[in-house]
Amino acid sequence: MKTFLDWLDERTGYKAILHDSLYENIPGGSRWRYVWGSTLAFTFTIQLITGLVLWMAYSPSSQTAWESVFYIQHEMQFGWLLRGIHHFTAQAMIVLLAIHLMQIVIDGAYKAPREVNFWLGLILLKITLGLSLTGYLLPWDQKGYWATQVATKLAAIVPFIGPSIQRLVVGGSDYGHHTLTRFFAMHAGVLPALLIGFLVLHIAVFRKHGIHAKDPNRKPDEQFWPDQVLKDAVACLGVLTVVLILVFWGAPMGELGQAADEGRLGEVLGADLGAPADPSDSYSAARPEWYFLFLFQFLKYFPGETEIWGAIVIPGLVFGIMFLMPFIGKWEKGHRFNVAYLFIVLGGAGLLTYLAYLDDHDPKDTTYIRAVATAHEKSERVVELIRGQNGIGHQPARVILQNDPKTHGPEVFARNCSACHSFDGHDGTGHKLAEPATASDLGQFGTRSWIQEFIKKPAGPKYFGPTVNGSFNGKPIGSRFTEGEMAEWSADNVPNMKPEELEGVVEFLLAQGGRTDFTAPDPEKVKVGRNFFENGSENASACSDCHGMKMGDVVIGDIDTEYYPQLTGYGSEEWLKDFLMNPGAGRHYGDRNAMPSFKDRMTEKDFEILTRWLRHRWYEPEGKQAQK
Repeated sequence: MKTFLDWLDERTGYKAILHDSLYENIPGGSRWRYVWGSTLAFTFTIQLITGLVLWMAYSPSSQTAWESVFYIQHEMQFGWLLRGIHHFTAQAMIVLLAIHLMQIVIDGAYKAPREVNFWLGLILLKITLGLSLTGYLLPWDQKGYWATQVATKLAAIVPFIGPSIQRLVVGGSDYGHHTLTRFFAMHAGVLPALLIGFLVLHIAVFRKHGIHAKDPNRKPDEQFWPDQVLKDAVACLGVLTVVLILVFWGAPMGELGQAADEGRLGEVLGADLGAPADPSDSYSAARPEWYFLFLFQFLKYFPGETEIWGAIVIPGLVFGIMFLMPFIGKWEKGHRFNVAYLFIVLGGAGLLTYLAYLDDHDPKDTTYIRAVATAHEKSERVVELIRGQNGIGHQPARVILQNDPKTHGPEVFARNCSACHSFDGHDGTGHKLAEPATASDLGQFGTRSWIQEFIKKPAGPKYFGPTVNGSFNGKPIGSRFTEGEMAEWSADNVPNMKPEELEGVVEFLLAQGGRTDFTAPDPEKVKVGRNFFENGSENASACSDCHGMKMGDVVIGDIDTEYYPQLTGYGSEEWLKDFLMNPGAGRHYGDRNAMPSFKDRMTEKDFEILTRWLRHRWYEPEGKQAQK
């Protein structure tokens, strides 16, 4: 072995390199305050290694990026661990950079002859922030997609050349495939290469001038090996420990064993993966990562044309003063100014971050909290859907989610129906109605309890009752529903019905819709209900006196009437769609109709999603579907 090492040293000179590296003199001995540069080099090495492995499974395309990250997170062996380490180490680098900068300024290591090295450090800080910004988009999920739009739109406010810069960064006028590929090229190629180059320069200049000791006479000089190496190693191990804690943080311990057995560790561990990016979907929770939140909050104080001050001018001045610190430090009290200035800048950034948090979690305005909750639900839902169909297949994940009634039904309802109807008291998405509902609450439409309460009290506040304050074509509806024939029939007949008759009618009407999200109608009760619907009883008149129904070749009542709604297939998707498209048809409300037709207001896809959502017909994992 000695012969080989001597041969290698003769040709490479590695022994001299190791000696210069390990036996560098440290004035005043090794200190814990010197570990931060080494921890930064350590974290960057982790980023390079994990990033290269992630690259092997990543597909940088707007059609495949999210899907490939899904594969890494949920299907690749230990992919969740690899991605989690990469994600949280990137955040650790930001914290370590701030600590290292503070240590350099406090110790005065920015002064002559170390000015150039200080400036190289500031450049490395900028490159690291650029890596964080470009990496945020690569999962191509909702939060990364919309947050990147917020960030890149700032480029457009640069005078004269701003719009051109923005188009260059985005890859055109729209955010899409070219945006992703450019950010990936920057994140995986250009910026790492720049960082390595400037890091080599930074270390070379550092080696030239050696370690700056604030108090070189505190104890005898030591060499880098072994004491400082040990301290650096312990600090790196501590950083890695913190990163691993963050990877496992928040995972419910009781579910870890089951998740491991079922191959679902990616659902509870590692970095979060939001729902796939959808340009057609709104995302009011768009925020940058926490280390950019201070700038996001700062921009709130510069509305309109003054935004350039908050985005470019003032941040530029702040960084410019940091660049001038070596010159300022030459003055009598310059060093004190620099230290105070840095603490003010970092303290201000911390304060702005805290204010941003308070704004987002204001109990009087829960918009952000609801948006985050909705985004989290969608991210969990898309995983359920993909697992339910045994993988993504040829259909993009975004389309899988767009076709899911559980996800997009509330949005279709809020957009088209909430102007009149409520859904369990809200607009379907959890938001408060802009105006009080003027039509029935459809939250439990078609369920046993909804049908029964409607029969017992159709003029109740959740049914016809709200229409008393409504209007149609600018004319008040008045009380023609709340005091109409249905309300009169209910008041005269329901008290005279036997409990089994009322329950039977509910089961009979329930059977028409064919819903599968609750226990099937009882066949015996359906028979009782059909008999009452068609014939009534000794003390109560039949439903067929007003309503007609066709069951196969059998006709009950008058199905040709244009005065009372026909109940054939009541509550089914076909019945709902026909009602939405033709509410004024004779088979529905006829000339008494107060509801506009949605035939030209909704797409076929919207009709399908809304009708399935109202009937709770969507995919659920086995055993999860609610029973009603």
